[in-house]
Amino acid sequence: MSAVSENSLQNVTYPSNGNTAHGYLAMPESGSGPGLVVIQEWWGLTSHIADVTNRFAAEGFVALAPDLYGGATTHDSDEAGELMAKLPVESAARDLGGAVDYLLGHEAVTSSTVGAVGFCMGGGFVLVLAAQQGDKIGAAVPFYGVLKEDFPDFAGLTAPVLGHFGEQDTMADPDSVRALAERIEAESGVTPQFHQYPAGHAFFNDENLLGTYDKEQADLAWRRTLEFLRANVA
Repeated sequence: MSAVSENSLQNVTYPSNGNTAHGYLAMPESGSGPGLVVIQEWWGLTSHIADVTNRFAAEGFVALAPDLYGGATTHDSDEAGELMAKLPVESAARDLGGAVDYLLGHEAVTSSTVGAVGFCMGGGFVLVLAAQQGDKIGAAVPFYGVLKEDFPDFAGLTAPVLGHFGEQDTMADPDSVRALAERIEAESGVTPQFHQYPAGHAFFNDENLLGTYDKEQADLAWRRTLEFLRANVA
């Protein structure tokens, strides 16, 4: 299956890293609220990520999902791996920094910091972004965060971290998750709160592309995420 364009999901542009970036912005019914960056999986800015962004908006957040692939999406694992492999981690994280500044400067955003939530590849980027952006990030929530490269230095990370991981996840196995938690604490002084669920990788994704969606565990992770964001992004 070839990568396809879902450019209709791009509804905002903003300056980022010397260029123009695109994304999908969802507004709460009230018209204002805390800012939140929602970072895509390796599939791209798909309808699923737009739906998750809409769900956060329905909970009161001004939610922005940056389009890291420039409109390309896929439901094929091999192609998704190729798209992710072509995406430089440090450069993409700087692009995500533009999304942070866009939200902090948006008239509808009521918070002095923004939250960051991401899934799979995006979960890894949440941690990179929090380390790069420091006190601009009020809360970091990686779902089974993985990256194709090693994580950078976490010395700049100041935000509280809530992570969701599957016990049967071979991409982010429990030993690797424990090592990641220890490294974050050693380098930043922040003790992350990592939850392990009796589930596999991508258990939150209800498109179920990997056959691992688990509604019970996804709902629990969602409730924990909302509580954490509301407590830390204001």
